[in-house]
Amino acid sequence: MPAGQPHAHEPDGGGASHRRPQSPPSLPAEVVPAFAPPESEDEESWVWSQIKAEARRDADAEPALASFLYASVALPTPPSRAPSPSTSPTSSAPPPSSPRSSTTSSWLPSPRTPPSARVVADLLAARSRDPACVGFSQCLLNFKGFLAIQAHRVSHVLWAQQRRPLALALQSRVADVFAVDIHPAAVVGKGILLDHATGVVIGETAVVGDNVSILHHVTLGGTGKAVGDRHPKIGDGVLIGAGATILGNVKIGAGAKIGAGSVVLIDVPARNTAVGNPARLIGRKNGEVEKDEDMPGESMDHTSFIRQWSDYTI
Repeated sequence: MPAGQPHAHEPDGGGASHRRPQSPPSLPAEVVPAFAPPESEDEESWVWSQIKAEARRDADAEPALASFLYASVALPTPPSRAPSPSTSPTSSAPPPSSPRSSTTSSWLPSPRTPPSARVVADLLAARSRDPACVGFSQCLLNFKGFLAIQAHRVSHVLWAQQRRPLALALQSRVADVFAVDIHPAAVVGKGILLDHATGVVIGETAVVGDNVSILHHVTLGGTGKAVGDRHPKIGDGVLIGAGATILGNVKIGAGAKIGAGSVVLIDVPARNTAVGNPARLIGRKNGEVEKDEDMPGESMDHTSFIRQWSDYTI
């Protein structure tokens, strides 16, 4: 689901499976030919070319957004669309000494160069896992889960550079704007999808691996006033359903699945499923672990455990 956007279709997030389309939305082949670049092309450059092509298409379709799109994606602006100084999105840019400019100048790529590998991995995660994501440019400019993760990457760098007051100020602003609260010290991998994102909280000593998908209102928190290493460690390819709460320095193994609304206080081994409050581990009806399932953080399959664990089918 695109973070930060209202939807009228069915809810998701651990209680019901994504009803994924059989094929991507109908768009011109030159705009979104596939979810991955041809083997002969550099992935970052390819994604950036898709973003620019989509921005041109959207600017033609919606003139009210043309100036914003051309400025945001650094496209050559046609003379007829050149914004006046009073309406230009950059006309009110802060002076060089402001916190915003000092922060962004140190991490944002030039608008004429491809984004970093981690940004590209996050864009590809949203495009391939979220059936409501119709393009890279929409995710880049509008999806608050994606934007919150990128802002966290900035604050994490600032934290590592001992610029902690600025890192915490950025965390506070992101929490206000996106309703996503990720401590700057938390370690977050690449290929992350925050689906809807509202209410996600990730604590100071939490670690999130690569290719993890997290639904809205998920908490990776502590259990009280203890200090030190006190937050969850999430392995690669994990799927965490909506409203799930994982507390304490527990380990969620690679490829594990946490059901919606679960409260997890224990380690979850790799490729196991945890559901309930308090959560219990479940496998197949014969007691086996889900060894042959794709990584749920990538497949977004919330409900396979129900078919495997009981006679209830959906």
